[in-house]
Amino acid sequence: MRTLCFFSALTVVMALGCVPSEDRLPDDRPNIVIVLADDMGFGDLGTYGSEIETPVLDRLAAEGIRFSNFHVGASCSPTRTMLMTGVDNHRAGLGNMLEIQADNQFGQPGYEGHLNDRVVTVSTVLRDVGYHTYMVGKWHLGSDAENIPHGRGFERSFALMESGADNWANMPYAPMYERVHYYEDDREVDLPEDYFSTDYYTEKMIEFIGSNAADEAPFFAFVSYQAVHMPHQAPREYVDKYNGVYDGGWDAIRAARLERQKALGLVSDGVELADQFDKTSVPAWRIPEWEETSAYERTFAARQMQVYAGMVDNMDVNVGRLLDYLEEIGEADNTLVLFLSDNGADPNQLQYTPAYQPWYAANYDRTYPADFDGDLSELGQIGTFSAYGPGWAAAANTPHSYFKTFSAEGGMRVPFIAHFPGRIAPGRITNAFGFVKDVVPTVLEVAGVAGPAGTYGGRDVHTPDGVSMWSLLAGDADAIHADEEVIGYELAGSSAVFQGRYKLVLDPAPKGSGAWELYDLFEDPSELADLSGDMPELVARLTDAYEAWADANGVIPVPEDYNPVTQLQRNIELGRTH
Repeated sequence: MRTLCFFSALTVVMALGCVPSEDRLPDDRPNIVIVLADDMGFGDLGTYGSEIETPVLDRLAAEGIRFSNFHVGASCSPTRTMLMTGVDNHRAGLGNMLEIQADNQFGQPGYEGHLNDRVVTVSTVLRDVGYHTYMVGKWHLGSDAENIPHGRGFERSFALMESGADNWANMPYAPMYERVHYYEDDREVDLPEDYFSTDYYTEKMIEFIGSNAADEAPFFAFVSYQAVHMPHQAPREYVDKYNGVYDGGWDAIRAARLERQKALGLVSDGVELADQFDKTSVPAWRIPEWEETSAYERTFAARQMQVYAGMVDNMDVNVGRLLDYLEEIGEADNTLVLFLSDNGADPNQLQYTPAYQPWYAANYDRTYPADFDGDLSELGQIGTFSAYGPGWAAAANTPHSYFKTFSAEGGMRVPFIAHFPGRIAPGRITNAFGFVKDVVPTVLEVAGVAGPAGTYGGRDVHTPDGVSMWSLLAGDADAIHADEEVIGYELAGSSAVFQGRYKLVLDPAPKGSGAWELYDLFEDPSELADLSGDMPELVARLTDAYEAWADANGVIPVPEDYNPVTQLQRNIELGRTH
């Protein structure tokens, strides 16, 4: 076990104002672990109001700090881009998700579809100053030799290149991919027998950390679970554990979660839930009335949510396995652990899309309710596909409205937990605004390393533009961003700009109204009361700020007739998604 002299080492290194040289690196630097969930909603952990059993993450929150106002990009690869580089995704190569990228964005700077050569990953910076760097799980940031995790600073890795995959077998989850690719370090590999993604990724991370435990160098570990991206799948014992829990439907779960969130102090007593998500013109994104569905549909839907809950539960158990291992090797007290989701919950049910149904019928033994003939015990097991739809996605995102890919809070606001024994005081909840770009500066400050500043390794690169959260985490500050600071965001035409307590947001058709709307996120995180008519001067000022941000970051607007659903189909037909 290494001795702990974190603050003295940090003070010395940061005072030098440069990347430390090898001959003066302290050997007691902290380890850093980032655990990333996939498509998990704000309200899916017990410590965020859920009925799902997540005792490990609940304990991390109780012994650390929870954020109630932390934001990410509203979809996978843009968030991961910012999480790994601290640079806005439009400058880093993932200005849009490749799978839904508009025709006018292909071939443009910042829309390469992978991390470009103008950014440096946090793993590269930490590797270059003597950290061991490990990664397991979903990558989704490029698949050529230069852009797999091995080429982006990870000493050891076992990673899925695509946006998702089946959790039991080596196969795609959707027709956008002909096949999926797994790499261990720099070579493509197959999956072992008895594979389940969350279990296996945890085993590999423990293996990687253990392989160098004796040399006492610190490590940076990125644990990027597929849980709970579609297809929702989990070992049967985790699914059966929730028998009967969801029989009352999504409205009952949303209401119960909101009451627990109020009791926990995550939201104020005045927060309400939207009854219908009626701004979208897409029926598949509206919440069905639970009682208007048939008895069998309700039974099937309840089992779908059981599978999702089991997947979350299993992930929590695996986080516990990793933390137990750190305790075993004497590193638990010298490790900063950060937990977050890459975006809000996903309402889509690709298996019901008419154009895709032949693919699902050919690749999965059981996909649709009719395929189960009244027997739901196999749902979530090998050979089955499950994705739970907008009702349960709304419950996952409680109390927020709308979903993944939307600029509404349901797409962008996620759980964020930070845990560091002796450095982060326990039991705190903060409503300070945080953004995913803030993670890299935080990690580098904790490690005592100055990040890239215009150049790195002899080439010009973007400087990370997030803000370190460490002062807030350590209890020395109440905010991360100044009230006057403006933070811009855009994905596939969905746009937002944050300033202090206010958010100006636009979701174009078919997702939303196509008009700028203004919300007070402190009082109204559900985004029910549009203030744009009452505060036109603020709307004008924030609109100008958004345009300035978009111009500075090279945002290429999508065409007026852009539809992400039809664009995905077009990109599949043109072979652009591989």
